Amino acid sequence: MIPPPFEYHRPRSLAEATGLLARLGEEARPIAGGHSLLPMMKLRLASPAHLVDLGELEELRGLEIGADRVRLGAMLSQREIVASEPLAEVLPILRETALQIADPQVRARGTIGGNLANGDPGNDMPAVMLALDATYLLAGPNGERRVPARAFYEAAYVTALAPGEILAAVETPRPAAEHGWAYEKLKRKVGDYATAAAAVLLEVEGDRVARCAIALTNLADKPLLAEAAARAVIGTTLGPDALANAAAEAEAITDPPSDGRGPASYRRKVAGVVVRRALEKARTRAAGRGRVGGATP
Repeated sequence: MIPPPFEYHRPRSLAEATGLLARLGEEARPIAGGHSLLPMMKLRLASPAHLVDLGELEELRGLEIGADRVRLGAMLSQREIVASEPLAEVLPILRETALQIADPQVRARGTIGGNLANGDPGNDMPAVMLALDATYLLAGPNGERRVPARAFYEAAYVTALAPGEILAAVETPRPAAEHGWAYEKLKRKVGDYATAAAAVLLEVEGDRVARCAIALTNLADKPLLAEAAARAVIGTTLGPDALANAAAEAEAITDPPSDGRGPASYRRKVAGVVVRRALEKARTRAAGRGRVGGATP
């Protein structure tokens, strides 16, 4: 389908972009890679009168890997995330997740900022950022503010972004070098949204889990931080009972719709399955097995 008519703007600075969005109000939408907004426009599910293209904004680009934190510019593409060996070394879960987003053509244009800021519960990166306890840097006409990823998502397509604001960058704590990670995603076919997916990061001391974070994708109207599921495995060796408890706690917080991916009861049960798989994979990696350049074994 052909989208409705709109006026196109291509600002050359972040200040110009936020000024345009503030002035044009609800009639304007920012556009980065376009893979979320343009299909909605073609289906007439969105009809903004103005598109503000962020493609020229160098302020939104770049990757910084520090001793304690990692900063990702919002216009960093999924392809650039996959290709960055330094990033895969410190945050391998980002490469693993990016490789499961759509297909190479989409990853070449799709951006980390667009994936995070859209508020689509089916997007993959938001759950990863919840697990990483990331912080979003929001730039607006009144300056910049910082919002935890865990406080950013309110409902489907509803976020903490204020009028005129743009997600400019993401900062995450740098995990311990020997942490374990996994993004386990069940989908109907390559390129599809998840039927259910789980992001897991954990650290092991001796033979027991010392720290853990678990987050879920596409199992409610926003990404879910599965805090009780994570608590269920801390202090354990991730034996069968701990895995079963974590799976049950994860299932308990989900509220998936019945849709083409299956009835709600099936998707809720799959949530437990992907949590169990992700925990087992992360535990193996934390033990130093299966890690090859940050890629999925």
